[in-house]
Amino acid sequence: MTDPMHSSLQAYEQLLQAEFQDSLDEELEMELDDARMDGLIARAEGGVPLQPGDLSRRTYFSELLRLQGELVKLQDWVVHNHLKVVVLFEGRDAAGKGGVIKRVTQRLNPRICRVAALPAPNDRERTQWYFQRYVPHLPAAGEMVLFDRSWYNRAGVEKVMGFCSDAEYEEFFRSVPEFERMLVRSGILLIKYWFSITDNEQNRRFLARIHDPLKQWKLSPMDLESRRRWEAYTQAKEVMLERTHIPEAPWWVVEADDKKRARLNCIAHLLSQIPYQTVPRAQVQLPARVYNPDYLRMPVPDSMLVPARY
Repeated sequence: MTDPMHSSLQAYEQLLQAEFQDSLDEELEMELDDARMDGLIARAEGGVPLQPGDLSRRTYFSELLRLQGELVKLQDWVVHNHLKVVVLFEGRDAAGKGGVIKRVTQRLNPRICRVAALPAPNDRERTQWYFQRYVPHLPAAGEMVLFDRSWYNRAGVEKVMGFCSDAEYEEFFRSVPEFERMLVRSGILLIKYWFSITDNEQNRRFLARIHDPLKQWKLSPMDLESRRRWEAYTQAKEVMLERTHIPEAPWWVVEADDKKRARLNCIAHLLSQIPYQTVPRAQVQLPARVYNPDYLRMPVPDSMLVPARY
């Protein structure tokens, strides 16, 4: 005779295993997408295969899952202690900022850890105080905000592409240290990352996007122009780092030619910048389901059902 308790426990373990497998599949899907892009790059370059790195997939996945587990602990700590965290992700086009942001947020609560990726300013915003449109996205207590590009657009793309005047450019460098010091004095933890890739690596990644119909949307006319103006962007980056690397909010440079290492290194460093501990959690008790003898679940009309194609 089968023990009902044993059967229930076995079913529960199978459910947990299925959930874990689903999480791995989600991560694997993104990694397969990277592998597909690598293949497209190789074909675009005449079929020369990429040299595999010495970071094994087993090491990468195990470390990524471990770090993401620590990010969950950090999230709990941020909420428990009412911290306000801002992380800036800057770098050249195709430097891998988005890939790191995806891995940071993948297992976190989007109500606690959110991404701010602002579009180009509209006509009204261009007349505002430069920092004004970024301020509403700053965190309240118990929140983390990841800026996928930030107010440093003025020191980069706006300078290189001529979208700001020389006077506006200089005023930015006068204002941004004080702006960031104000943020820090208000209790915000401000962490700034610059993702650094080589000329050849950016070229390879752009070729992948050109030849990949699922990635072509990432290539804007501005991205293509950035290839032509590589040296101008380099000069602008060097000036920016020199003039805005302040003790209250220093820059951290992530070597990003190897995307997997960049992800692990950046997440590990981010965790090191915020001292945190495990927040004790009360054991969750699932309440008993209330059964009402008068309750009758109404059937869903076939016309409302999504066709079962799979």
